[in-house]
Amino acid sequence: MSTDYYARLEQQRAPQPSIQIATALARALRLTLDERDHLFGLIGHNAPARFHHSDHVSPTLMRVLDRLDDSPALVLTDMADTLAMNPLATALLGDQTRHTGLARSAYYRWFTDPTERLIYPEEDHTRHGRAQAARLRVALTAGSDIPRATRILAELQEHSPEFVRLWELQEVAQHYDESKTIIHPELGRIDVDGQVLFTENRAQTLVVLTTRPGTESHTKLELLSVIGHQQLTP
Repeated sequence: MSTDYYARLEQQRAPQPSIQIATALARALRLTLDERDHLFGLIGHNAPARFHHSDHVSPTLMRVLDRLDDSPALVLTDMADTLAMNPLATALLGDQTRHTGLARSAYYRWFTDPTERLIYPEEDHTRHGRAQAARLRVALTAGSDIPRATRILAELQEHSPEFVRLWELQEVAQHYDESKTIIHPELGRIDVDGQVLFTENRAQTLVVLTTRPGTESHTKLELLSVIGHQQLTP
């Protein structure tokens, strides 16, 4: 959104904003759900349902995320969409908010995009695949966006034999991995522990990744917090 367009919005000279623009405005202004709903009403749109899938990050989770600068942190939906990341999370994991369509969901990307697996050791791929399938099963029956979960299931059953095999295991899981190994392209293996904070309806989760003090992984993460996206080697 350009500065000129935003100025015309304030002056009531711009066309009616789309739902996407309204959502972006509410997020940028850190509006509460009540304030967001009022904004949608002023614009002339129906506000998104509060207990269904929404791209509007919980203000509580956003306030916590804004205060985290020494640990990678990101906000996920129960559909495994990444809604927000702090700079250190982006440096560690890459920009996971850039995806569109069904690929916004990590459940879908894991089985359709080979690059999604590059940040995890090959020996962990099967475990991650089982976890993705198991979480999708929960989202399919008790999630915030069941229609999209159904579309993802249909696409994966048609195009991913690996997913079909794992889906047949009938596993169900909802928790985020407590520990995992990340492969950074410059720093190599970094072992992290995950701590989570849920919204009341569990539709969104703040994930904070930490390393154990005194370990090589802790030293690497401290280095990453300094260099960010800078390339370490020519």
